[in-house]
Amino acid sequence: MNKNIKLVIWSALVTLVLIALPSIIQYAPQLVGKSFTDQEDFTYRMEQVYDNLSSTVLNPIDLKKAEKELTVSPDEIEEYRQRYGTLSAQLDNIQQQYAERIADAKSEKNETLLLALVKERNMKLEEIQKNFDSDSYVEDKIRSEKAKALASQIRETENNQEMNIPISYDLVNVETGERFTRGDVEVTSLFQQQFTDATGYFKANSAVYDNGYDDYSMEQPSMFTDDGVEGISNPPQYFEGTVIIPSDAAVSGAMAKENDQFIRGKYMIYGLWVLGVLALAALFTIIKFQKEWVLQPRFAATYSRWKIDVKVALLLLTAFILTLYFESTIFNIFNQFMYLNLGTISNMAVSFFLIGVLFTALLVFQAVHLFMLYREPGRLMKDWRESFTMQFTQDVRDTFNNRTIGVQLSLLLMIFFLAGVGLVGGFMQPELLVIYAFCILFVLLPALFIYVKKTAYLNRILAATNDMAAGHLTQAIPVKGKSQLAKHATNLNNLREGVRVSINEQAKSERLKTELITNVSHDLRTPLTSIITYTDLLKDESLTAEERAKYVGILDQKSQRLKTLIEDLFEVSKMASGNLEMVKQRVDLNQLIQQALAEHAEEFVEQDLHVRTTLPEEPVYALVDGQKWWRVLDNLLINVWKYSLPGTRVYVNLQQVGSNARIVLKNVARYELGDTTDELFERFKRGDASRQTEGSGLGLAIAQSIVELHGGRMEVEVDGDLFKVTIDVVGG
Repeated sequence: MNKNIKLVIWSALVTLVLIALPSIIQYAPQLVGKSFTDQEDFTYRMEQVYDNLSSTVLNPIDLKKAEKELTVSPDEIEEYRQRYGTLSAQLDNIQQQYAERIADAKSEKNETLLLALVKERNMKLEEIQKNFDSDSYVEDKIRSEKAKALASQIRETENNQEMNIPISYDLVNVETGERFTRGDVEVTSLFQQQFTDATGYFKANSAVYDNGYDDYSMEQPSMFTDDGVEGISNPPQYFEGTVIIPSDAAVSGAMAKENDQFIRGKYMIYGLWVLGVLALAALFTIIKFQKEWVLQPRFAATYSRWKIDVKVALLLLTAFILTLYFESTIFNIFNQFMYLNLGTISNMAVSFFLIGVLFTALLVFQAVHLFMLYREPGRLMKDWRESFTMQFTQDVRDTFNNRTIGVQLSLLLMIFFLAGVGLVGGFMQPELLVIYAFCILFVLLPALFIYVKKTAYLNRILAATNDMAAGHLTQAIPVKGKSQLAKHATNLNNLREGVRVSINEQAKSERLKTELITNVSHDLRTPLTSIITYTDLLKDESLTAEERAKYVGILDQKSQRLKTLIEDLFEVSKMASGNLEMVKQRVDLNQLIQQALAEHAEEFVEQDLHVRTTLPEEPVYALVDGQKWWRVLDNLLINVWKYSLPGTRVYVNLQQVGSNARIVLKNVARYELGDTTDELFERFKRGDASRQTEGSGLGLAIAQSIVELHGGRMEVEVDGDLFKVTIDVVGG
């Protein structure tokens, strides 16, 4: 058998299954084992019959009594008066209505018509005047119209009594004992309902509502509709007894025809369900689907070249059409099963093959090809990048991102202008509304979204710029996308960051300058003051040789301290300017650390500090200037024994970390350091805030400068009173 024929047969079976099985699930409870009288439509019609029976026979409204109960509220009177405006407005309106006709009658010298028009006008003017002069006059008019509406509704209810359902009943009022009968309820019945204390009494309600009246004098519909008469009803009456539809009704008449149509249609539905079950069995046994049916090279090659978004759109459209088709078919079959005839069945068969089979085969073809295509690794992402959607998105992005704001705004305004023109054209030519809706969905709405988004973004940039101008530099502008606005936001952020850093550096520079002047003044003044003081003392000729020698020794000590301070300051300045010469060579850091520790061993003993070293057995080399590196270690060890808490341990560690050498010194500080480690590298900054200890305060600053000149890194960490220095330098 040909592949195409097999595909058509398989699609027909699938379509049949998709129509039959859902209808079984949805409608079987309403049809299987049910009769015509079990259907919802019949139940609704019986409720209408009961309502008419209550209103016309069991508990009818007394029209004369109801007319006496009619009421007219002050609001109704006022509404009636003011419906067409104020008194003056209504009088003027009537005058204008008749002015032209009266003038024409005068010009034609038609005295009969003229007198009739004048009389008619005056009557209406008088009628309007009475409406505003007398409440009772308006009330009588409204009540009269309500009475007419009541009578009309009662007559209409009596005319709709039968509802094409012939019933017999025998009902007794449970309170008064009054009996109402019609026909014989003892005969064989097509439908029967008992009303007893156990099953529930028949509740007969009667109420009428005004459906409106005509204000003939004003030649306009009434203002009273639906709620003009409310609450005109009899108290509910309760009845027990029987209501039946005689079985004769199923033999002749309208009921018989409906019953026959129901039975015939029900068995046709049964036949459809049987065909659906057989089709399902055939799909699992005889006609099993084979993907070769749809993988035909001629169509597959063409389909594979289509863009992925076109494929997905066609797949979704096909699935959507099939879904609507199945829902519509199932709904129509069930709602028309009582009226199925040869013509209806023929039309359904044609739609079955033209829509159901065709679109089922098309859906399977697309689904199988998509599955086979995108099993290939990377094919899905490749096709998506080449899709119309991605191309359109990129084009839109390029259109708006790589253009000036003026060009972008011009494009958006042009789109909005064309949208307005299209709306006018759509109203003038309704068939263009489909194209207009497409343009709205895929052009105007995206353009509106872009416009609102960019406007909001521009407002945020302007607000942030105002904050920057006011000196608020803490909040950065969010950078979104690659548009001109995003580039502008980036530039503003860079400017903000530059200004902020500049302000911080300026503040820091001012603070350091102040501290430097203060510290240098203090550290220079202390030895200089001693030198001046002892020089003045030496001028005393009465000094003994022993006192003179003592003063000279102090002068020498203070002079050396002043010299050291000036040399350290000069050396830091040279390092900062980059004029320091270095002679790098391969140095064993292990040996250098041991020599430095030996040099300061006595100081550590004097300060009651216990040194613990962790040094490797083999040499650790680094390419450094030996003298400068000795200065680094010397400054660090001096810093340790000066500012360590007596009686604590000092840890010195050297290790090879990859191609680098790492030196780590740890000690417990004698003074409280705080949390800011950056200040420890500042010039003339000391751990001793009172500056009672000897030293220039340049030790760590000099050490850090030397390490950085060697391309290394020096870090200080403070954890409570634990002081830790880590130095990394390139190995040699």
